[in-house]
Amino acid sequence: MTGDVHAAVVRAHRTEWARIVAGLTRRFGDLDVAEEAAAEAFATAVERWPADGVPPSPGAWLTTTANRKAIDRIRRELKRDDKQREARMMYDDDPPEPVGAIDDERLRLIFTCCHPALAMESRVALTLRMVGGLTMPEIARAFLVQEAAMGQRITRAKAKIKAARIPYRVPSVDDLPRRVSGVLAVLYLVFNEGYLASGEDTDPVRQELTAEAIRLTRLIRGLLPDDGEVAGLLALMLLTEARRAARVSAGQLVTLAEQDRGAWDAELIAEGHRVVRERLSSGVAPGRYQILAAINAVHTSAPDVRDTDWGQIVALYDQLVRIDSSPIVALNRAVAVAELDGPEVALAAVDRLGDRLDRYHAYHATRAELLRRLGRSAPARDAYDRAISLAGNTAETAYLTRRRDQLRP
Repeated sequence: MTGDVHAAVVRAHRTEWARIVAGLTRRFGDLDVAEEAAAEAFATAVERWPADGVPPSPGAWLTTTANRKAIDRIRRELKRDDKQREARMMYDDDPPEPVGAIDDERLRLIFTCCHPALAMESRVALTLRMVGGLTMPEIARAFLVQEAAMGQRITRAKAKIKAARIPYRVPSVDDLPRRVSGVLAVLYLVFNEGYLASGEDTDPVRQELTAEAIRLTRLIRGLLPDDGEVAGLLALMLLTEARRAARVSAGQLVTLAEQDRGAWDAELIAEGHRVVRERLSSGVAPGRYQILAAINAVHTSAPDVRDTDWGQIVALYDQLVRIDSSPIVALNRAVAVAELDGPEVALAAVDRLGDRLDRYHAYHATRAELLRRLGRSAPARDAYDRAISLAGNTAETAYLTRRRDQLRP
């Protein structure tokens, strides 16, 4: 029996090692973690298989075990700094190292990683990977790129840090304004992943991510009380989080138009509206997050979807387009235009975005809904199919499937 198990492990190592390491590297963006997790998985096989028997699919067993080992290792790494600091406080007579302007350990790490010497997308992606708790597939989906491309981007960022000897030092008070835009981008993406998770193997809504993003944004507002974009992001998160309880029902996504507004959190909405009003009264030209917060304030001010001031929302999107010309902003503006000027006008605007958003499930979902409203069932069904194939969130997939299946032949 032992000889048979040994032979099975050797065969698995010969055929599966490279595949497992490659898969883990794509997912977690770290070759060292991948190789160590794979080695631990094979070591576990040597220990477990003699007693449990060789599994029917050794490769699948090893892949699953290696994934768990990698996740455990990353979690240990995230907790290590806290444990080391606690140990120094208990057993070290030397005074603790200064923590700089930021008391919170997680927020301090995010500010430290968002080094201005790196390009904005690189610093955000690297920070999401190292501190934000998002996996490589989640980060890639957030940036609408392939996992391999995102892995290369993070690898290049690490290489630049090493080659340029960029210091990972605790930021001072003077550092915060230069780094805050990257930090806000990180927290915004973490919040979005929590509010509508992109992976198939996670809960549709991950409250631990939205709650942590809000907590850290509140801390930043305390550090930078006059920064309008910090206040704008906090208001945006509060007004979005207020709708979380109505977001999913019976395993399916519930769109804004269909949500039970009585289930919204009135306290969070009141706080979000208050922050928006404060920023509007400041007289300072609003930035991206402030405009997005104002759009959400309009939505959450309407007691019924029929009371929504779509003209004001389109005007706010027009203002946003001038400072953020991304195709996603244009797509969201088209959704509002559909309510103001009709689905045909909106569809023409959406179709112009196809080259840049073909891999974005919300693009195809939006097209499907507009085509549905125009009575064009066949192309609507095709658009739903494409959206379903790209959507990772189980609640969103269930919703899109239901909408597709309701189409008339």
